[in-house]
Amino acid sequence: MTIAITGATGKLGRHVLEVLLERNVPAGEIVAAGRSIEKLQDFAAQGVRVTAMDYDDPASVTAALAGASKVLLIASSEVGKDRPRQHRTVIEAAKAEGVELLAYTSNANAEINKTILGKDHKTTEAILADAGVPYALLRNGYYFENWTDQIQGTLAQGALVGSGGNGRVNAATRRDFAEAAVAVLLGEDQAGKVYELGGDVAFTLTEFAAEITAVTGTPVVYQDLPAAEYVALLTSFGIPEAFAQILADSDQGLARGDLLVEGNDLRTLIGRPTTTPADAVRAAITAS
Repeated sequence: MTIAITGATGKLGRHVLEVLLERNVPAGEIVAAGRSIEKLQDFAAQGVRVTAMDYDDPASVTAALAGASKVLLIASSEVGKDRPRQHRTVIEAAKAEGVELLAYTSNANAEINKTILGKDHKTTEAILADAGVPYALLRNGYYFENWTDQIQGTLAQGALVGSGGNGRVNAATRRDFAEAAVAVLLGEDQAGKVYELGGDVAFTLTEFAAEITAVTGTPVVYQDLPAAEYVALLTSFGIPEAFAQILADSDQGLARGDLLVEGNDLRTLIGRPTTTPADAVRAAITAS
């Protein structure tokens, strides 16, 4: 069996590769495909088959999936592009290859999620439904790393800033989501399954700021801004306006409850409790 991971050069993709190797999948049966393959040389040294692939280059996608039995389609990170079109390229190549399963990293509550990113995922899910390829949906919730990757700046400011209001969300780490993806890739009879993936603990951003305070001993408060002001703040930090708009839009989705996941699919797939808010903060402090 050969398992191909698209978008493998991203942060989630690297976690998936690590978990596959930890689960004793032979390195020679793993294909890591992505644009920046220089980031994957540590995996190539372990025998993983690393190949250059670009969602906008159908020939490279076809070559990357040649011989694949299962495919993990990690959603394109090129926000602002026509991501469903990019995803369609992978879906069509997987169908032509006759894969047993294509697992797609979608978004929480994709059917009703009104965020900009959610709409991209809903469109991709419709493409999958019409494609005639066996598929499973991994509807990933919010990543803790969306906040914890900036933990030092948050501590320096004494504030976690956003536009999520009092909305509740149950985030998890990329590692949690990667373990879930591998469980599906290695599992039996996964075609047709839809997994809503969120952490065990739901919280508001005010409560998350309190967790940061409790773990670090540094007082941090949550500062909620109207979406337009949040966009202006993000752009003042050098974030491109189009991406700042998407970040603020995602926070508005959080405020509406679009990103709150019901059930325990993630915990069940990974066979352990999901990462807690406090442990996510501790890990970020250790890594920073």
